Amino acid sequence: MKKSNFAAMILGTIGAVLFALGMCMALIPEWNAFRPGVIMGIIGIAVLIIMVIVWRKMEHKDLIHISAKTIGMILLGIIGALTLGVGMCLTMVWSNMILGIVIGLIGIILLLCLIPLTKGLQQ
Repeated sequence: MKKSNFAAMILGTIGAVLFALGMCMALIPEWNAFRPGVIMGIIGIAVLIIMVIVWRKMEHKDLIHISAKTIGMILLGIIGALTLGVGMCLTMVWSNMILGIVIGLIGIILLLCLIPLTKGLQQ
């Protein structure tokens, strides 16, 4: 394993755990820890951003260039993930099975659209 991949794995794990724990703290009312949860979630996001910067430096790659295509792909990913999440909530929380499955499939299709957008289509 390359050092850059190992560093990315460690930082990614730490950032993801901090983010997930922060979101649990913020969203589970029994914990009564909304504000600390949001702070911990922001710290997790910061660690994940640091992970990307460290990994790209160790791989001797340029920083990510922001373009209209990059912003569009980010927005498509966000919309796809939220759509999939709404479908899951409809199915599992609100017992609306058919509508939840349809909306969840739309979210999956939106997320699958990211693959040809990022990698391109080749023959």
